[in-house]
Parts: sequence; C-alpha cells; structure tokens
Amino acid sequence: MKNKIRETIVRYAIITVACAVYAWGFAWCFDANHISVGGFTGIAQIINYFLPWAPVGIMTIVLNVPLFFLGWKKLGKETLISSLFAMAISSLFIDIFLAVHQFQAMDPILASIYGGLFLGVSGGVMMRQSANTGGSEMAARLLKLKFEGASMGTLLLSVDLIVTVVYAFIFRDMTRALYGVVGLYVASLAMDKVIYGANAAKVVQIISRKQEEITARLLELDRGVTLLQGRGAYSGESKQVILCAVGRSEMVEVKRLVREIDSDAFVIVMDAYEILGEGFAEHKENSL
Repeated sequence: MKNKIRETIVRYAIITVACAVYAWGFAWCFDANHISVGGFTGIAQIINYFLPWAPVGIMTIVLNVPLFFLGWKKLGKETLISSLFAMAISSLFIDIFLAVHQFQAMDPILASIYGGLFLGVSGGVMMRQSANTGGSEMAARLLKLKFEGASMGTLLLSVDLIVTVVYAFIFRDMTRALYGVVGLYVASLAMDKVIYGANAAKVVQIISRKQEEITARLLELDRGVTLLQGRGAYSGESKQVILCAVGRSEMVEVKRLVREIDSDAFVIVMDAYEILGEGFAEHKENSL
C-alpha cells in the first residue's frame, strides 16, 4: 500500500514538472511571438485575441470539458483523472507565467524550434505517465485507439495542423502559421523520441557460413535468436539467416563478435521502432 502511494506521488510530481515545462515553453516561445501552438490552446489563443479578458489557460480548460467526457469510457478512469490534473495544472501555469512575467519576442525560428522541444518533451513525459494536457493530445490519444499503426507524434501533428491552418486564415498571417508548423513538427519528433525512444532498439540479420558459432556467441549475450530458412537467389544454396533484436548499446559488441568469427558475413542492421516481449518492453493494454 505504501509503495502504491509513493508511486502515485512520484507520478504526479513528474506530471506537475512536465506541465510547468509545457507552460513555460508555450508562454516564452509561442505566445510571446504570436505563433499558433495548435490544438485547443491554439483555439484559446484565437479567442483571447478577440476577447482579451478571457485568459488562455481558463479558455483551454473550458474547451477541453466536452472532450474529456468523450474520453471517459475510452481511456479509463486513471488516465482521465491524471489528464484532467495535467490539463488544469498546465493551464494554471500558463496564466501564472503570463501574469507575473512579460516575455519578450525572439527570433521566430528559434521560438519555433525551442518551443517545439519544450512542448514535445514535456508532452511525451506526460504521455508516458498516462496523462496529457487535453485538446489535441487527448484527441490524438483517442485517435490512437482507432489508428494503432500511427505514432502519437504523427497523430498530434495532424490534429494541430488543422488549428494552425484556421489560425492562418483568421489572422491572414501565413508566415506565423508556417513558423507554427515548424514548431509542431519539432514537437511531434521530440514527443515520439520520448515516448518510444526507451523501447527503440536494433534488429540485426546475419548471413554467414559460420552461423552456428555466431548464434552461440549471441546466446551468450542473453539475447533471443531466431534462425530463418533462406536460399541464395544466384547460387541456389540453402542458408540460415540469423535474426536477433538487441539494445542499441549492445550493437557494437554484436558487430565485433561477427567480425571476429566471420569477416565476410553479410550483416543488415535496422532500427526497430518498438520491441515488445521478453528482454524489452512489456505488452500493455492501450499502449502508445
């Protein structure tokens, strides 16, 4: 019971810090430079422009309420509660930062790049803690249930682009909209890196006449090895192809041992987007 409480406290502390980073990145890089951040926060920016008395943070909360009702059954109670917390805290931080400090405009391209990094990294951290700031993040989380093959960053970028286009149309400022697209693209890359980076690895395929010796050495590294039956198209010779998934840090050792055993071996190294199973990430319901 104590461990559960401790884990919950640590989890919400991480979410709170991520919310502060998210709000700081928005206030410093996007709002100060009048660049659309997309999503419901972007819509709140538009409302705030026409109704200056309506704070961006408060309007973000108001706009998010219907979406959270839609996500109640889809995402589960735990995810919904943590997301409500993240949405409220990040919106509160935004209004606090904008109230206590007047952020100065900077080079728009720097604002787009660093703002995207702030939002992407903080958003990815929240996603890994089963939380999000609502708006486009919540919409992307719901779309992920439908389009399982798409990454969270890609889905988020798609949703935010719609708001950015509307922003450009209303303000007739295509330049700012293009800066916003840059920021959103950087954010999507950063988010995917945070969400999937820990599970990313390498997959290596090895074709060698000394496959038995190479296989034995790979097994010594405590890595699973699968032997695929192959045939050379030119020679017609039957061959066994070694298939092995390894962590990035282990790849140097794998190449070294293959070189020592058979310097003529044919080796194909591929990036693995995500690997689930023994020795890697666990299979989880509604995983990102």
